[in-house]
Amino acid sequence: MSILTKNELKKAIKEKKIKITLINEEAIGPASIDLTLDNQFRYFKEEVAQINVTDEVNFEDYTKMIETDQYLLHPNEFVLAITKEKITLPENMCGWLQGRSRFARLGLSVHITASFLQPGIDNKQVLEIFNASNKPLLLKAGTKICQLIIQECKGEAKYDGRFKKQSL
Repeated sequence: MSILTKNELKKAIKEKKIKITLINEEAIGPASIDLTLDNQFRYFKEEVAQINVTDEVNFEDYTKMIETDQYLLHPNEFVLAITKEKITLPENMCGWLQGRSRFARLGLSVHITASFLQPGIDNKQVLEIFNASNKPLLLKAGTKICQLIIQECKGEAKYDGRFKKQSL
């Protein structure tokens, strides 16, 4: 299983094996693709006292979605956001979302736990953003917030789960 480098990423995009909306050539790095923050954020409602963690839990029941070009993320605050780009992967490729080091050094965690993109996905990517610093961090739509690493799979599979057509 190999990670695709710049030339292989460009080739796969040109051949439409990988589809990424709104992509430009500058977004493609040596072995990753920068993705940008959209203007949708989902934060926890103040009145929520407790959340029961079960297979049936629905994050939308406990959060509120807003559209804004910037969001002030306070220390120890968690927010969901989404990428501007829609990612479509073939059934023989998967992906990994990673934060960018320039933001990690400020205490920003872009994807705290569920960073894996299943083979065959076709959606925007929801980001689980956390501020681990002791200072507020201003998130701005349009920022290259994370990077996508694409890996070839041995065999083929297609994701058909709960978040198949995810949105924020």
